[in-house]
Amino acid sequence: MPENSTEVTAAGIARLAGVGRAAVSNWRRRHADFPKPVGGTETSPSFALPEVEQWLRDQGKLAEIPLRERVWQQLAGHPAGAVPALVHAGCALLLVRDRPTAWLEITAVSDERMAKVLHLALTDLLTARFGPVTESGDGSGGGPSGSVRAVHTSTADELLPSVPLLRATAELAAGIGARQAFEFLLGRQLDANPRQFTLTPPDLAELMAALVETGSRPTRTVLDPATGTGALLRALGRPTALYGQDADPDLAALTALRLALNSTVESCTVAVRTGDTLRADAFPQLAVDAVLCHPPFNERNWGHDELAYDPRWEYGFPARTESELAWVQHALAHLREGGTAVLLMPPAAASRRSGRRIRADLLRRGALRAVVALPAGAAPPYGIPLHLWVLRKPGAGVRPSPELLLVDTAEPAEPAAATAGATASGGRDRLDWQAVRSAVLDAWEPFDRAERTGPEPDASLGGTGRDRPGVSRVVPVIELLDDDVDLAPARHLPPPTAGGGPAELTRVRDRLTETLRLTATLTPPLADLSDPAHWPLTTVGELARAGALQLRTGGSGTGPGPVLTEYDVLGSTAPSGTLPASTEGPPEEPVLVEPGDVVVPVLGGGTVARVIDEATAGAALGRNLQLLRPDPAALDPWFLAGFLRGTANNRQASSYASTATRLDARRLQLPRLPLAEQRRYGAQFRALAAFEDALRLTGRLGGQLVQGMYDGLTDGTVTPK
Repeated sequence: MPENSTEVTAAGIARLAGVGRAAVSNWRRRHADFPKPVGGTETSPSFALPEVEQWLRDQGKLAEIPLRERVWQQLAGHPAGAVPALVHAGCALLLVRDRPTAWLEITAVSDERMAKVLHLALTDLLTARFGPVTESGDGSGGGPSGSVRAVHTSTADELLPSVPLLRATAELAAGIGARQAFEFLLGRQLDANPRQFTLTPPDLAELMAALVETGSRPTRTVLDPATGTGALLRALGRPTALYGQDADPDLAALTALRLALNSTVESCTVAVRTGDTLRADAFPQLAVDAVLCHPPFNERNWGHDELAYDPRWEYGFPARTESELAWVQHALAHLREGGTAVLLMPPAAASRRSGRRIRADLLRRGALRAVVALPAGAAPPYGIPLHLWVLRKPGAGVRPSPELLLVDTAEPAEPAAATAGATASGGRDRLDWQAVRSAVLDAWEPFDRAERTGPEPDASLGGTGRDRPGVSRVVPVIELLDDDVDLAPARHLPPPTAGGGPAELTRVRDRLTETLRLTATLTPPLADLSDPAHWPLTTVGELARAGALQLRTGGSGTGPGPVLTEYDVLGSTAPSGTLPASTEGPPEEPVLVEPGDVVVPVLGGGTVARVIDEATAGAALGRNLQLLRPDPAALDPWFLAGFLRGTANNRQASSYASTATRLDARRLQLPRLPLAEQRRYGAQFRALAAFEDALRLTGRLGGQLVQGMYDGLTDGTVTPK
């Protein structure tokens, strides 16, 4: 085995071979020639990737490893760690894209020689692309003396273990492109370590970018002072210069490479620095057209004691508990006059008493232009409805506005499926991002235009004439300058007409009456009592091995089309999720559901199983779902779904990890019955499912009618009879 060979864990072997980890454990026990561990621990050993590949081929368990999977395993098992390996890969991909002829010459030599030549080539390339390793503050917008470039040039000795990885990465880039190759590897790294990174979802990043790019103001230079993985800067159209800073050196390096691979050398300058932004601003003299920021929340150690006399606190010195207001003022300090900043904020920042004086000064001077309440699930932490603050730098040529735009997207965010009877709680997979985006921009664009050109002809007192009850309103600043200066949108927006008005309540009542009649006809008849049956039993795992059904797991794939989420299965609603865009990396084929498939949630331990019908067929299978595709000649799908829902069956097939209950579908049991008998049971299970759907719809309509009546009676749109 070569020295410094890439290592792979049992989970990686399972992924290579397309099997579960239990299969890898069985191979280790049953095959004496299985490769011996070369590292790791006794409970989590690692193996040499070349030896594993050869063993799998010899056993006929692997015809050929997909190139991208091989590259990922090389990166994940790199002796220096996955992040340094990913930085090396990004540097090589930048060289492949910008200087392809030089790359071909470099790879035509031995590994040792390649590492030495590559070091020289990268030294020249990275200096040309990102500037010198350290800068002297010259007052031109660069960093202070000693400001450190995010991407360092690795030595030849550091590059040598990465040479096989870099050759394979370049081969991958030849097929899918350098940018797509890096996005694929970075995406895998983020997915493999979800707790290490706070990500800004792509849909939210696009919305924030759209807010700063609205109108005729040019957005050429943009700063993200807490850049993370670079999602916000990457969402912009065609800026000429991107500036970023992050306290995590690894994130800063990955972001710099990601942005550089996303633009051309001629069209966009990329400057990303490492350091604590509030304590050691890398761009103290920089003034940009726009600032986008997803700052860390609830930071107590943000520099309160050291920065008491910092000139950035133009609107007031933030309290120790108001780190987010420090980031707000940092963003304003870096804007040119009239420039726009959009920050993701916790909802408490709009109402905490410790920040009311700063909020009041932001309002009086016209710096805060809009507060947008996002639905829960829009960004981490996913259980909290976060806010967007839109700010504008006051100046001599900027007319301060006496109004603030407030937007609440909770109602537009509800997907269409939710109105069809969903009872599951909301979540990030269920947000209707198109509706959220439309609600925000439809309110912001006329407000922004009126601020630049004057009120529109149909504008009434308080703004643009485009106020939407319960969704958006332009509020005079004087109304907000009370003792609390509470800027939470929901507290200032008039509610929509109760239940859609009396006419809508009448329609809901009529539909409820019709559904109650249907429920009565679907009520199951009294069952005949008998002694418990003693059928011969089998398991789903045994049926899968016998070919009577197929087992598939959801959660992967890219491209257009709806996604069936676990919330849709729990609520018996239409597919409401979406797949990530295929431009983020090489296309992956999702698992598409077919009529007769049975889908069960993996998490939660609930007794739920859904049989796919023609209306749902073609949707992609979402994460945390398992699909069972029965052979119609051997298994009736409704028989299968019905017995999977048995309480005792679910208990014996469930396991407990941490605080979650996990269902192992392979352990679920079914009786061995002839197909004709299966269909007899299946017909009864199908009737029960229809009755359950009717009960669910009845509960939703009843709740809607009751709440509508309460609202109508209390706001005067409905009068007692």
